[in-house]
Amino acid sequence: MAPISTQKTIFKVSDFISWQRNGSLVLSPQFQRNSVWKSGTKSYLIDTIVRGFPIPIIFLRDRLTDFKTFEPKREVVDGQQRLRTIIAYVAPSLISDFEERDDFTVKRSHNLELAGKRFSELSQETQRKVLDYEFSVHVLSPDVDDREVLQIFRRMNSSNYALNPQEIRNSQWFGEFKTSMYSLAEEQLGRWRNWKTFTIDDIARMQEVELTTEFCLMMVDKTVQGKSKAKIDNAYKLYDENFPERNEIENRFRTVMDMMNEKFGDDFSLSPFSKKTIIYSIFAVFYDLLFGIESSLKKVKPTSISPDQIASIKRAGERIQNGSAPEAVLDAASRRTTNPKERKKLTEYILQAARSEK
Repeated sequence: MAPISTQKTIFKVSDFISWQRNGSLVLSPQFQRNSVWKSGTKSYLIDTIVRGFPIPIIFLRDRLTDFKTFEPKREVVDGQQRLRTIIAYVAPSLISDFEERDDFTVKRSHNLELAGKRFSELSQETQRKVLDYEFSVHVLSPDVDDREVLQIFRRMNSSNYALNPQEIRNSQWFGEFKTSMYSLAEEQLGRWRNWKTFTIDDIARMQEVELTTEFCLMMVDKTVQGKSKAKIDNAYKLYDENFPERNEIENRFRTVMDMMNEKFGDDFSLSPFSKKTIIYSIFAVFYDLLFGIESSLKKVKPTSISPDQIASIKRAGERIQNGSAPEAVLDAASRRTTNPKERKKLTEYILQAARSEK
């Protein structure tokens, strides 16, 4: 089989708008899926474009020139939903089968300045950013037949790579809660690395985002709890449109992380608390000392943690590390500690040590 001829080039959003206007863009060939993107996904795409972040490659196939329009046809092999979203936002009248689901605006959780505005309501500077945004495009030659195009499309949309639960959430939700969790986790990237809690592969697969979510749900539910896929999934769904107390939860998360970093410094990576099996419990301990696990989410000033309490917490960590802690605690620390019983056992042990110095 001869190699498939592909031209690698760049086209602007304005190019696709122009082709759609003159009828030379075939947006929905037979092998493409129907438009299924939710409004949150579409909002996220427009915000990505405005910020100038890269977007996956668009694949086109050149078709023979139309004798009526004297324009070459360009058929979308991969990227139909991205292009339809952009055209529907910039020039909705150019979508001949425009439906209610094509109508959307950018969400507040993605971009406050653009929220709720139509393209025509954006500043000229922002409109220019959108129209001049450049896509990396691979163009297949006209002699690539339908069978080969279908093979290419199916290969691009298939993979043996199994997504973990957090990667699936990332592809499903684009609202308030997701935006908050990912922003918080990204802010702490340097600490996740310095503390050695997560490997590079762990971070690439969003495990730090999932843990951040667990921390925040502890604040919402006011209790130490086990790791529950169903509970985490439900939170992304429940708080997609509206995440109550978001500001206070984010402030408290940052306060706890800052305090842990301040009190342990570079030594945190050497303590047992940095491990994925235990870090949930030490976060819960600091949160309880600063705010109270069962406290409401009204804005309050955190209480202080004394040097003696920090010293006691560190000694508790040393006992876990050298094996002199109670057997039940050591047993809990040696497991994956994703169930509530083990997490509570570890949290109570460390808290008891801290409170004895209060």
